[in-house]
Amino acid sequence: MTVSTSLELDPFKLAKSLSGLNFIAGEFRPAMSGKTFDVRNPATGEKVATAPFSERADVDAAVKAAKAAQKEWAKLPARNRGKLVAECGRVLADHVEELGRLLALETGKALRTESRVEAGVLADMFVFFGGLASELKGETVPFHPDMMTMTVREPVGVVGAIIPWNVPLLLMAMKAAAALVAGNAVVVKSAEEAPLTVLRVTQIMNKVLPPGLFSILAGFGPECGAPLVEHVDVKKVTFTGSVETGKIVYKAAAEKLIPVTLELGGKSPMIVCADADMEKAVAGAIAGMRFTRQGQSCTASSRIFVHESIHDEFVRKVQEKVNSMVMGDPLDEKTDIGTIISDGQFDRVHSYIKLGRETKGATEIALSAMPTDPKLEKGFFVQPRIFTGVTNDDRIAREEIFGPVCCVIKWTDFDGVIEAANDSDYGLGATIWTTNLKMAMDATRRLEAGFVQVNQNLVVQPNLSYGGVKASGLGKEASLESMLEHFTHKKTIIINML
Repeated sequence: MTVSTSLELDPFKLAKSLSGLNFIAGEFRPAMSGKTFDVRNPATGEKVATAPFSERADVDAAVKAAKAAQKEWAKLPARNRGKLVAECGRVLADHVEELGRLLALETGKALRTESRVEAGVLADMFVFFGGLASELKGETVPFHPDMMTMTVREPVGVVGAIIPWNVPLLLMAMKAAAALVAGNAVVVKSAEEAPLTVLRVTQIMNKVLPPGLFSILAGFGPECGAPLVEHVDVKKVTFTGSVETGKIVYKAAAEKLIPVTLELGGKSPMIVCADADMEKAVAGAIAGMRFTRQGQSCTASSRIFVHESIHDEFVRKVQEKVNSMVMGDPLDEKTDIGTIISDGQFDRVHSYIKLGRETKGATEIALSAMPTDPKLEKGFFVQPRIFTGVTNDDRIAREEIFGPVCCVIKWTDFDGVIEAANDSDYGLGATIWTTNLKMAMDATRRLEAGFVQVNQNLVVQPNLSYGGVKASGLGKEASLESMLEHFTHKKTIIINML
């Protein structure tokens, strides 16, 4: 089966053409069982395509093809691999609009504020890692004057990458680009809620890469993800998802004694000091909560600690700003805020809104407005919520919601707010907002998180080492460090010249 690689700006047509297919060994294939599952538009609830219900046999076919392709790929000079991976990025850059539209269709993320941006970062990530190929170098070691002692970096082999649905392009790129440049083959298991755009990316990249080197499978965790992790020829697993699933992946990989990278979410604190630039802090809260993504982000600043002297003004200004944002059809250029991904996540978010309402002392503030278009009445739209009057001990302030719900908590004592910010199972991101340099530097040292920012709330970017501590995971991504440490082995070589 083939799907045209020419630009296709009608996402509905493109989704239909990709329906029911994996990409294995350089070609489209249905699941061997012939089984499929539905892919729906979260803005309307309508079916737009199917995806293959991949199982162990499909995994085995993809891994076998990857193993064969990796042997030849690893023999290429590193810079040659880098040039090909960078070329993938340049080709993907020509498809940004197409990929953005398809991503908006299947995930419900607004095209202008989210999906088009993510498609651009996808291309940039491949170009960035392609340029790092020359850094795959070892060291000389002064072990003995009559012995030449050195280290070299070698690829691990076949990498199994399991990605989530919230930013599937970015997270696939962080894993695949680094692994490929390092000399590995990659088999991706896509999220069942968002299998289409990453499938299209794989097809486009296979115009550049050798067949079998980069494959993708759609399916569910038990039937597809588990066999991928367990496969004897998969020598490294990189996973982004929930803590619960991450533990399952970790245990399965431990049975094989293979390395694992895990990024497992967060409940990121944002500390706003009394001297903070109010306008910048408000904009930072809106960006940090990822309201345009309906809060579906592991780095979402869902615990916002605001000094009591500016608390009420801060809440009022956030409310004003988000109320001016338009919630609607993700494919409409006027839309700022799209939808929740699925009915299951929709129900989960509403369960936490209900919990917030039942929390003693809490006040609920609903933001923006629901869309009025009758075509969207079955869509998974949720008004963003702020809850004030809660404490850091309340469930709504401790558990990851993965939706547009945040808690704004008053504070007066700086040592106390640092302690509260750290009082979490998670440790992915954190931000501090102040014009006091001493206070800012103190906070960056003391906050227990892997990604700490001052007076800004950037999302993941190429060349910024990204990863968490505590229950937020293991290992780093998006950097040279991640490519070297997580996708290569270091071999020591000693040549006795006596």
